[in-house]
Amino acid sequence: MAEKKTLREGYTTGACATAATKAALIALITGIPQTEATIYLPIGRFVTFTVEHCQITGNSATATVIKDGGDDPDATHGAAIVATVSWTEQSGIHLDGGAGVGRVTKPGLPVPIGEAAINPVPRQMMYETARDVLEQYSIKKGVRIIISVPRGEEIAKKTLNARLGIIGGISILGTRGIVVPFSTAAYRASIVQAIQVARANGCDHVVITTGGRSEKYAMQQYADLPEEAFIEMGDFIGFTLKQCKKHGIQKVSMVGMMGKFSKVAQGIMMVHSKSAPVDFQFLASIAEEAGAPPELVANIKEANTASQVGDFMQAAGNHLFFEKLCDYCCLSALNEVGGGLVIETSLYTMGGQLLGKAVRNDAVD
Repeated sequence: MAEKKTLREGYTTGACATAATKAALIALITGIPQTEATIYLPIGRFVTFTVEHCQITGNSATATVIKDGGDDPDATHGAAIVATVSWTEQSGIHLDGGAGVGRVTKPGLPVPIGEAAINPVPRQMMYETARDVLEQYSIKKGVRIIISVPRGEEIAKKTLNARLGIIGGISILGTRGIVVPFSTAAYRASIVQAIQVARANGCDHVVITTGGRSEKYAMQQYADLPEEAFIEMGDFIGFTLKQCKKHGIQKVSMVGMMGKFSKVAQGIMMVHSKSAPVDFQFLASIAEEAGAPPELVANIKEANTASQVGDFMQAAGNHLFFEKLCDYCCLSALNEVGGGLVIETSLYTMGGQLLGKAVRNDAVD
């Protein structure tokens, strides 16, 4: 049996920005372009980064670190994270974002409106690193640090930044300094952030979807809701529901398709394809409840996919099946959070046809 390959960790944009800041500041002080920079990560270890470019021009120095996402590359993998450091008349350390780093325009984020989207931990890392370098070289002058990301605005289109009200580029993120391959932590954090933004913008009704396609259909269905109310939860249904309740959301509308919602209906709240198979016996029992004839029930038990079951029931004109399936999803969701929410479920085909809908209020029956 082949040995399981150890997945390679990557580094956050915050760690890369800190390394670039250190290299640029040392270059500015010493007049020597730097080829690497060693920083201390919040996770409790030292890491040395390669500095791709380092240039000194008069009163400022610039250093570039290329972001490496390891074996779990995201939209920012391969991005150039650039720090430009210059002396300033003002005392202290002044940090801001330049081209390609987004600006915060909506409440609910850990950074105030109007500021560069550099999260608190990376900010602290850069301040502390700059302070250490200045002390090491016994320098009392004030410094200005500008973090920029060439192509950042373009890269940001592949992220949720615009939805969160971060305009003009990517965010400089990271709480640990490393990216753990196939970690769910980053995705869960983005869900929590999206819910916080929704609440801060006055939403007490949110629409949670399993992906981009279901979100598109959801936006058509709930056209009266603001953009902030729509949250892509991916496979993290249980986690998202609990966070909605925790943050005071009153009504949650779930929108998805047969494959994942067939699992939700039977109480599975992590719906990754590898998490659990679709239970065709369960779907057959719902078909029976909906009055399907015995031969159709037998066909469902032998089906290959949940989508195929949907096709069978559509062809039979049995719309009650889809309503019942949606109702089971609502019940499962309420069971997961212990009540306290209004739950609505809408089920679509891949092509965007609404198959069924149900709503349940608050208490578990």
